Amino acid sequence: MSTTIATAAAPAGKKRAKMTDRSRAENRLGQRLVLPAVIVMLVVTAWPMIQALYLSLFRYRLTTPDDKEFVGLSNYGTVLTDSLFWQDTLNTVIIMVVTVAVELVIGFAFAMVMHRIVFARGAIRTSILIPYGIITVVSAYAWQFAFSLNNGWVNSWFEWLPWITADTNWFGSHWPAMFAIMVSEIWKTTPFMALLLLAGLSQVSEDMIEAAKVDGATWWQRLWKVIIPNMRAAIMVAVLFRALDAFRIFDNIYVMTRGAQDTESSSFLTYRQVIQQFQLGLGSALSVLLFLTVLLLAWLIVKTFRVDLAQARGEA
Repeated sequence: MSTTIATAAAPAGKKRAKMTDRSRAENRLGQRLVLPAVIVMLVVTAWPMIQALYLSLFRYRLTTPDDKEFVGLSNYGTVLTDSLFWQDTLNTVIIMVVTVAVELVIGFAFAMVMHRIVFARGAIRTSILIPYGIITVVSAYAWQFAFSLNNGWVNSWFEWLPWITADTNWFGSHWPAMFAIMVSEIWKTTPFMALLLLAGLSQVSEDMIEAAKVDGATWWQRLWKVIIPNMRAAIMVAVLFRALDAFRIFDNIYVMTRGAQDTESSSFLTYRQVIQQFQLGLGSALSVLLFLTVLLLAWLIVKTFRVDLAQARGEA
C-alpha cells in the first residue's frame, strides 16, 4: 500500500509539464481576440481612472473649487483611519460572502435541474432566468415593499416562524435590514450564477459519470469526485464574476435603506462623499481604494481555485 501511495504522490513533486503547442496557439489566439476589447476598455476607462487618482491627491470640494490644495496621500490616511470606512468594508464583505455562497448552492441546484430536465426545458430555463432580466432598481423596490411593515407580505406569509411576527420591522435595525438586502441580491442574481454553472455542467463527460455508476459510486460520491472537480473552471468564473459584482453593491442599499441602520457599503460611502457632500478628493481616494480592493479580490479568487486549463484537457 505504501508503495502505491508513494508512486501516486510522486508526480506532485515534479515540475509542471511544459506548455504544449496547442496551448501556445490557444494563448496567442486568446490574446488576439481579447486585444480589441482591452484597447476599447482602456480608451474608455483610462482617463477617468487617471483623473480619480489625480484628484485623490488634493483636498478638493465642489462647493469651494478655488480652495483646491495638494495634500499628497493625506486623503488615503484619512480614509484608512476612519472607523466608518472599515465598518462599511465589513458590511460589504459580509454581503459578498453570504450572497455568493448562497447563490452558489442554489445556482448549482438550478443548473442541475436545467441540465437534466427533458420536458419543457426551454420554458423552465427561461422562467428561472426571469429575475436576472429585471432591472436591479425595480427588484429592490419590489423587495422593499415585500419587507415593509405595513403593506409587505413577508410578515404575513412567514408569521408561523418563531422569530417573525406581524410587527417585525425589517428596516428598524442593522441585521434584519442586512438580511433584507441580501435576500433581494440573492433573488436577483442567482439565475446568473445558475447560467454560468450550467455551462460548466454541460462540459462534464457523461462517460465519466456512467463509469462512476458502474464502479458503485453513490450520487454524492459522483457529485464530489466527478462532477465538481470537472467544473472547477466554471465554478471559479461564476464565483469571480459574482464576488466582484457583489463587492460593488449599491442599488439595493440605495433603494431599500439609503444606508440607514449601518447598512452602508463601500460603494455607497463613495457615492455619499462625492454626490452628497461634494468631497471630490476623499471620494476619489475611496474609489481608488475600492478599485484596488477589487483587483486584490480577483487575484485571491484566481489563486485560491488554481485552475489549470491545460491539465483539465489532459495535456499536463
